[in-house]
Amino acid sequence: MKKRMLLAAGLASLVLLVASAYAISTRGWLAVPQGQAPHKFVAPGPDEKVRVAFVLTEGATMIDFAGPWEVFQDTMSVRTADKMTMPFELFTVSGSKELIHISGGMTVVPDYTFDDAPPARIVVVGAQRGDPKLADWLRRRDKESDVVMSVCTGAFQLGKAGLLEGKQATTHHEFYDKFQGSFPHATLVKGQRFVQSDDVIYTAGGLTSGIDLALHIVEKYYGREVAEQTAKYMEYESRRWIQ
Repeated sequence: MKKRMLLAAGLASLVLLVASAYAISTRGWLAVPQGQAPHKFVAPGPDEKVRVAFVLTEGATMIDFAGPWEVFQDTMSVRTADKMTMPFELFTVSGSKELIHISGGMTVVPDYTFDDAPPARIVVVGAQRGDPKLADWLRRRDKESDVVMSVCTGAFQLGKAGLLEGKQATTHHEFYDKFQGSFPHATLVKGQRFVQSDDVIYTAGGLTSGIDLALHIVEKYYGREVAEQTAKYMEYESRRWIQ
């Protein structure tokens, strides 16, 4: 009898181990790297400003950052007849404060550098050429921020920083093959507007999908109603941001 009980306990442990391994392999965003504590999201207080850092380097694609920027700037956590509260505080950050060229010819002077930028709870990284200091800065943000999100081929910047190893991710559909070749230890998810890689990392597909991901993040912070109000104000009719 005692041997049977021991055998049953052993089989139960084995089943639990296999089930856990299957969950991690099929939903990579559930896995927590060894030695790293799970990130705990804390909802902002009613009067708290949530800083959002937009990474801009040479060749940044306009809509990749302008789409999410519009979402966060249009969000009102309180919208009444006598009070409107804009909870997100937005700024740009780059390798220097030198003028940079955005797609289409626009020029931008970043607010901060990677050396002096204030802490941000949300980081947005669109398609761009990058900077030698960007990878280290992103690794720090991965440990300290609530959300580090890429749009389009901004996922390559997260990959170069080692933030997608063993995780699910997506990018612009025309760069699927290049992404798989560049980051063989990441699991490419095709055909999705955005993917949650872990508690902090999110990747969106190309261009307009950054709007969907930004609305999803608004919902994470302030709930479905506020996100829907934001989408309605923007006259954005897609519901692909809801998961």
